Amino acid sequence: MAGVSLALAMLIADPVILGATPVPLSGEAADAVVLQGEADQHARMTIDVAVHGAGPYRFLIDTGSQRTVVSTTLAGVLGLAPGPQVRVIGMAGAFDVATAKVRSIAFGERAFHDLTVPLLERGNIGADGILGTDSLQHQRVLLDFARNTIRIGDASDLGGRDGFDIVVRAKHRSGRLILTNAEVDGVRADVVIDTGASGTVGNRALQRALARKVRGPQRGVGVLTSVTGHELPIDLQVAGKLELGGMGVTNVVIGYADAPAFGELKLDRRPALFLGMRELRAFKRVAIDFSTRKVLFDLAKAD
Repeated sequence: MAGVSLALAMLIADPVILGATPVPLSGEAADAVVLQGEADQHARMTIDVAVHGAGPYRFLIDTGSQRTVVSTTLAGVLGLAPGPQVRVIGMAGAFDVATAKVRSIAFGERAFHDLTVPLLERGNIGADGILGTDSLQHQRVLLDFARNTIRIGDASDLGGRDGFDIVVRAKHRSGRLILTNAEVDGVRADVVIDTGASGTVGNRALQRALARKVRGPQRGVGVLTSVTGHELPIDLQVAGKLELGGMGVTNVVIGYADAPAFGELKLDRRPALFLGMRELRAFKRVAIDFSTRKVLFDLAKAD
């Protein structure tokens, strides 16, 4: 596996803008919506979004990103008013970026108003923007890989836990859900479900813990590319099994890095990882329920 390149999109933005207390996004109540998903070149899910009533534009659904983001190209096309600079903490480092004022962002029948959004390059995002967890709070995001659809709405409107094989409770931290009862080859680890990442990234604490237990033959090096456009070298290792709530995913490719995103979530001292789309697509459906702090998995049935 020497020389392997692992392309990932990870974004964690500082919720404080120039010392101001962040205001929750104002939104319009709506029934659950079903959106046609489209896989990008990194197998991440994108949907059609309207900005200022124009579009549609393709936005990446990213449960690993604290903030909704717009590309600099789209901001220029729409003539968005500039906002203050903010500090963005991505997988490859912390950087100051410009922001813009957005009157409305809508997907399906849902709309959010009066946002201040960080601006990043479209080529680095791989889409016109990112829908982060600030647009998804109090909702369930249901990824149906069999139908290639995304459903967003209340948990009860989307069937509760009916049809799901595994339900895992999670902790809520800085807008993201963290699973605390996972194991990687027998090592206890915290897991962030990250739909904006093509692959899985582990911290050095997990790498050290696994090195003491397992000596896997498959190793390599690669590069992690952040949506900020910066790169970070990673060590690659194939873990035999990731267990979540009693079920397992085998042959998990993990890229290990000294990524500041772990420290931002206080996940740098004990084993932890961001679980990306390569592993999530091993399931038939995955529901990330921010309202009840649960993640639900529907196992793909063998033919």
